[in-house]
Amino acid sequence: MNQLKKILGIVWLLVAPFTMYFLIKTALREISLKPVIDTKIQWGVFILIFIPIGIGLMIFGYYCVKGEYSHLPKSSAELED
Repeated sequence: MNQLKKILGIVWLLVAPFTMYFLIKTALREISLKPVIDTKIQWGVFILIFIPIGIGLMIFGYYCVKGEYSHLPKSSAELED
């Protein structure tokens, strides 16, 4: 299971930048096709919301690869260590 977590961590590390790239690429294409303020605001909001999500996905993948999720606590008493 720990090996699967590390493999998926690598997947998250690779998927997040590609999705952010395609999001920005699509936004620029859509804005160039219809350069009105409504389109610019819509895609600006999409980018402002989804870029932090992508960054969080990369951080999650980093911690998976690092092995931070190898041992998960079974009770709250283990969290106090």
